[in-house]
Amino acid sequence: MLPTSEPMPELPEVRALAERLDVAVAGQLLVDVTVPGFSGLKTVAPSPSALIGSALTSVRSCGKYLVFDFDEHGRALVHLGNSGRLDIERPAKSTRPRGSLVRFQFEDGGLLVREHGTERRAGLWVLEHLDDGPLAAIGPEPFDEDFQQLVLHGGDERRLHTMLRDQRTVAGIGRGYADDVLHRARLSPFGALSRLDDEARQRLLDASRDVLDEALGRERRRTGGLSDASLGDRFSIHRRAGASCPRCSRRLERVSYESNDIVYCPDCQTKGKVLADRRLSRLLR
Repeated sequence: MLPTSEPMPELPEVRALAERLDVAVAGQLLVDVTVPGFSGLKTVAPSPSALIGSALTSVRSCGKYLVFDFDEHGRALVHLGNSGRLDIERPAKSTRPRGSLVRFQFEDGGLLVREHGTERRAGLWVLEHLDDGPLAAIGPEPFDEDFQQLVLHGGDERRLHTMLRDQRTVAGIGRGYADDVLHRARLSPFGALSRLDDEARQRLLDASRDVLDEALGRERRRTGGLSDASLGDRFSIHRRAGASCPRCSRRLERVSYESNDIVYCPDCQTKGKVLADRRLSRLLR
C-alpha cells in the first residue's frame, strides 16, 4: 500500500510560489504579523513583531525555503514541511484556521501559512538582516555550478536516492523528484555517485535539471497561493508503484528505505532486478 501523506512542496513548487508572492506583495509595508502556531516558530529573537512597519523588498526561494526580505529590519524564512500551505488573502482575514502558523498582513491583503492534517512540520524563522539562519547549512541548488561539479567530479559513496534528498548536499529535491530524476537518468536508487562512469554522471546531471525545469514550468501555470490539500499529480513515477513504467511499460516497483518509499522501474534502472524490500522482509518474519 502506498503512503497516504501528500509529498512536501519541493523546489519547483516553492520557487514558483515565491515568484507569485513577489508579484503579489513585494514593495508593500507589513502592517501586522500574528503567530498562532508558536510551536512552529524556530527563533526567539528578533520577535516577529519587529518586522511590523518595514517594507517587503522581495520574496524568493532557496531550496525548499521561502525567503521574505524586509529592508534593513530583517527577514523571515518559511518552510512548508510536508503539509504546509500558503493562502493569499484579499483582504487579510482575522480568523485562525486550524493548523495556522503565521499570518502576514500587508497594505493590500495578507498571507496565511497553515498546515493540513495533524503533522506540524512547517517552520518560521525571524532573522536579523543578512542572517542566513538555516540557509547557511544547505547545499547548492541543482541549477548551480557547484552541483554540476559535485555530480561530474564528486566521490560521494552514499546511495543516490539518499544523496539527492540530503539538503546539505543539494537543496530542493525531496523523495518525489528524487524518484523521477533517477528514473529519467536510468539509474538505480541504490547506486552510488562514486561508482558512476562519466556518461552516467552526465545523465544524472541532465535528468536533475530537466525534471525540475519541466516541473517548474508546470508550476508557473498555477495561480494564487499554494492552498489545496493535494498539490496534484506532479510526478512521473513517484507514488505510482504498481502502474506501468512510462518508458518501457514494465510494472513499477517500490522499496522501503530510510523510512521512505522509493519507486523505480526494474528494467530501466536496476537491470531487471527487483530490489529487496526490508520492510516487507520484517513483516514476513
